[in-house]
Amino acid sequence: MKHRWLILIFLLKLFFLDSSQSLYAQSPRPDSVADNLVTIPWRQLLQDISEQEDIESDNWEDYEQELEDIAQHPINLNTATREDLERLPFLSASQVEELMDYRRRYGMMRSMGELAMIKNIGWVERQLLVHFAYVGEVQQAGFPSLKNIARYGKNEVMGMLKLPFYERKGDAKDIANGYMGYKYKHGLRYQFRYGDYVKLGFLGAQDAGEPFGSGKNNLGYDFYSFYLQVRKLGRWKNITIGRYRLHEGMGLILNNNFGFGKLSLLSSLGRNSNAIRVHSSRSSANYLQGAAATYSITKHLDLTAFVSYRKIDATLSSTSGGIKTILKTGLHRTQKEIEKQDVASNTLVGGNINYRRNGWHVGTTAFYTSFSLPLTPDNTRLYKRFAPQGDKFWNASVDYGYVSHRWTIAGETATGDCGAVATINSVSYLFSDKFSLTALQRFYPVRYYSLFSNTFSEGSEAQDESGAYLGFTWSPWQRWSITAYSDFAYFAWPKYLTKESTKSWDNMMSILFQPSRILTLGGRMRYKQKAGVTTERLRFFASIVQKNWNARTSFDYTSTNKGEGSRGWMLGEDLGYQWRWLRLAGHFAYFHTQSYDSRIYAYEPGLLYQMNFGSYYGKGIRYALVMRSQLGKHLLVLAKLGTTDYFDRNHISSGLQEIASSHQTDVEVQVKWKW
Repeated sequence: MKHRWLILIFLLKLFFLDSSQSLYAQSPRPDSVADNLVTIPWRQLLQDISEQEDIESDNWEDYEQELEDIAQHPINLNTATREDLERLPFLSASQVEELMDYRRRYGMMRSMGELAMIKNIGWVERQLLVHFAYVGEVQQAGFPSLKNIARYGKNEVMGMLKLPFYERKGDAKDIANGYMGYKYKHGLRYQFRYGDYVKLGFLGAQDAGEPFGSGKNNLGYDFYSFYLQVRKLGRWKNITIGRYRLHEGMGLILNNNFGFGKLSLLSSLGRNSNAIRVHSSRSSANYLQGAAATYSITKHLDLTAFVSYRKIDATLSSTSGGIKTILKTGLHRTQKEIEKQDVASNTLVGGNINYRRNGWHVGTTAFYTSFSLPLTPDNTRLYKRFAPQGDKFWNASVDYGYVSHRWTIAGETATGDCGAVATINSVSYLFSDKFSLTALQRFYPVRYYSLFSNTFSEGSEAQDESGAYLGFTWSPWQRWSITAYSDFAYFAWPKYLTKESTKSWDNMMSILFQPSRILTLGGRMRYKQKAGVTTERLRFFASIVQKNWNARTSFDYTSTNKGEGSRGWMLGEDLGYQWRWLRLAGHFAYFHTQSYDSRIYAYEPGLLYQMNFGSYYGKGIRYALVMRSQLGKHLLVLAKLGTTDYFDRNHISSGLQEIASSHQTDVEVQVKWKW
C-alpha cells in the first residue's frame, strides 16, 4: 500500500510544482503558430461531443484508431478530396461542402486561421482540425512512380507491452480451466506509407491469457491484420486488399466501420459516405477480409465492389450443430474459448453504385452473404423471436440526399430476404451561422434485419424500433455554443428482460463557453427514460491551455432509479507539461457511486491507438502518469503507469478475472521507430 501512495505523492508534486500540457496537445505546426490557435487535446474534445453509448460501443476503439492514424498523418486541406475530408467524422456534409467551395472560390489556403472565414465551421470543429489537418503546398497531380514510392515512402514499426503488477484468478497455473497463456499483453505494428497514395500494413496482437506460439496460435500471435491500400490511381479511387471495413449509405444494411451517437449526430448528419478503410486495429471481429475497390466510371458516377471470406468465432448448438451465437470478443484464453475459435466461416459479396452532382446524390447497395453453418438462435425467447435464421441472406438499399449551404437531406430505405422494409431519413437546416436545426425519423420493423447494419438507433441494432429525433446547435453569442436534442423511440416487440412493448425518451443539453483564448468552460445535462428506468447525468468542466502546459478539472454526477436506485459522482483532474523532447500527462480522479448502474466513464491520457475511457463504480481513486519522449527524428518512446485503488472491496472483478486485492497497477510501454 505504501508504494502506491508514494507514487501518488510524486504525481501531485510533479504536476502542482511544474504544471503540465497534455500528451496529445501536439506541437503546433508552422502554419498554426501564426494563427495562435489553442490546441485542446483532441480526445477531450471528442469526449465533449460523445455520449456514454458511444464509449460503450464495440466500435469505439476503431473510432479512436482511425482518428489516431489521421493525427499521425494529417490531411493537407489544400489537396484534400471529398473522400479525404469525409474521413473526419466530426465534419458534417455541409461543412465538407463549404470547405471545398471556399477552396474553389479563393484558391490555396495560406493558414489554418482561414477556417474562421468559413462560418459554417464552428469553434469545436476548428479546434479538432488543428490536430487532424494542416495547410501545405499543392503537389503535382498524378499517381507517383514506383521508384518515388520506394524511395520516398515512410516506414514505421511499433512494439507494445503491458505489464500487470497483479495476478488474476485465471493466471494461476494450478487452477482447472484457467488461462492457457501468460498474463502479459503485447503487440507489433508495421506500416509503410506514401502520402495519400499507398498504405501497406501489418499488425499482430496478443491479449493477456492467450497462448503464444502454440495450439491454434502456432504462428505466434493470436490475431493478425494485414492490408494494402492504393488510392487515386487514375479512375481507381480506392483499391484495398486484405482486411478492411466498409461504410455504405447511412449504414442501414452495411457499416462495420463505426457509427455515431445522438450528440455527435448533429455534426455527422448527412454523411452518406461510401468509404473503404483498412482494418489496422486490434479488434478481431469487426472487419471484412478479401478485396474492395471503388472505380470512377464518370466524373459523377462511382462503382464500388467488395468480396470477403473470413473465419468467425461462434457458440454452436448442442442439438442442431448450427450457430447459436456469433462471438465478437476475440478472446481465446481458456480451452472453452479456444474451442469456439474459427468454428465457422462467412462469405460476403456485394457492391454499390453512387451518383453525385450539384449537391444531389443517390446510390444503391446490395450484397449476398452466407455461412458455413446455419444460424440457429433460440427463438423460444421472446426477444429472439425474429432473429435471422438460416445460412443464406441478402439485403439491398437505396440511399439519397442533398447538400447545400443551408440544407442537408439524407436517407436510406432498405429491404432483404426478411421481406420487411426499413427506412431512416433526416433533414438539417442552417437558419444562420449561429443556429441550425436537425430532425431525424427512423422505422425499423420487427421482422427487418441486416447482419452488417450499424446506423442511428436507441437500441443495440436496427430492428424493432420507430422513433423521431430533434436537435439544434446554437451560438447565441460569439463565445457561446449550445447543443441540445430530444429523441423518442418505441419498441413494439419485447426486448431483453422485458415482456411487453417499451418506450424511450432521451433529452440532452450541452453548453460550451470560451471567455478567453486559453479558458474553456462546459456543462452537460442528460435526462433519459427507458423501459421504466430513469437516468440523469451531469458533467461540468473547466480547462486552461497555455503554451507549455494545460489543466482540466471535471465533475460528473449520475442518478438512476434502476433496481433500488443509486447515485454516483466523480471529481477529476487532468494535467500535463511539455519541455523540448519530453511530454508528461497526468490524470487523477476520485469516484463514489452506489452501484454499477450509476457507473461513470472518464477520459484519461493514454498511449497511441488505444481506448482511453475507463468505467468506474464503487468508491476509490484512479491515477495515471504518461510520458512521451521523442528521441531524435526516428525514435519515439511512450510509457504509462496507471493504478486504481478501491476503498469498498477486498477483491476486483469475478470469475477467472478476479484479482485478490483492492488495487491494480499496470505499466504499458510503446516504442516506435520511423525511417
